[in-house]
Amino acid sequence: MTHTTAHAYAAPAPKAPLERTTITRRALGEHDILIDIKYAGICHSDIHTVRGEWGHETFPIVPGHEIAGIVAEVGPGVTRYAVGDRVGVGCFVDSCRECDNCRAGLQQYCTGEPGMTGTYADTDRHGDFTHGGYSTNIVVDENYALRIPESIPLDAAAPLLCAGITLYSPLAHWQAGPGKKVAVIGLGGLGHMGVKIAHAMGAEVTVLSQSLRKKDDGLRLGADHYHATSDPATFEALAGTFDVILNTVSADLDLNAYFGLLKTDGTLVQLGAPENALTVAPAALFRQRRSMAGSMIGGIPETQEMLDFCGEHGIASEIEVIRADQINEAYERVLASDVRYRFVIDTATI
Repeated sequence: MTHTTAHAYAAPAPKAPLERTTITRRALGEHDILIDIKYAGICHSDIHTVRGEWGHETFPIVPGHEIAGIVAEVGPGVTRYAVGDRVGVGCFVDSCRECDNCRAGLQQYCTGEPGMTGTYADTDRHGDFTHGGYSTNIVVDENYALRIPESIPLDAAAPLLCAGITLYSPLAHWQAGPGKKVAVIGLGGLGHMGVKIAHAMGAEVTVLSQSLRKKDDGLRLGADHYHATSDPATFEALAGTFDVILNTVSADLDLNAYFGLLKTDGTLVQLGAPENALTVAPAALFRQRRSMAGSMIGGIPETQEMLDFCGEHGIASEIEVIRADQINEAYERVLASDVRYRFVIDTATI
């Protein structure tokens, strides 16, 4: 089998505008599948990476780890997928496959060598630099692809491969459901998925946002309550209320104030990645035996579980589909919080 050419949009250097280019995908191996990418979501992580804010030094980079498409070709040993299947690829395309976490289906926490292989800006087991979903096709091992239910449109399914699983995983782990009170800090690309999923799980859902500007949206998406954190009365009224708080924003917040909103044994889960280190007062944790935790996407089994859950409950991302030549403009709009709630690239326009 021969290598495959793909058209793509890449960042040629840190902070440089993305531009159209051509890349080469590896030849299909025994268990590889070739995916014709139909849609690719834009994640804030893409922006951090191509601007050199997370320390990546190898350019050009083709970002994109929210990928939805159709299987176009399969390797001779493939058993999980057939040509024509609807599939997705998330934040990683490989892992060591041998460590305890990989064997437990927690590939996102791979502890072996070389560790979890990112969908882009990483080096895979073949020694190739990985390029992501802002492209017309991708080659991945069948065991690192996900099946997208027929009930979810491909364009709205793409963001589930990052935003969806980033929220589903902690909600499942901390057992959101009937009788549980869940708060979501921020109603953005991540937060709106948290509202939808927590509501479908049966939890009582509250959005904590800087203002009430998106209140109508929040209630429409499934929130039971919506409060402005710019109002000090919010922290008085909601003291000791929540079992779980999911912080989806990548901004510097006074987390100590939010700890006061947790019940005894409540947990604040950090999902956003602010530029500066988080400051937590020990007393905020001592009181009521509160906890702080982190969570990162999900493994392959849990991501498939999430997709099936979303398919059963009619959940998809709220999206704005754009042309590839609008990517740089979309980045600026993401930074200005001018999107409701996820940009998705129609890769036919690349």
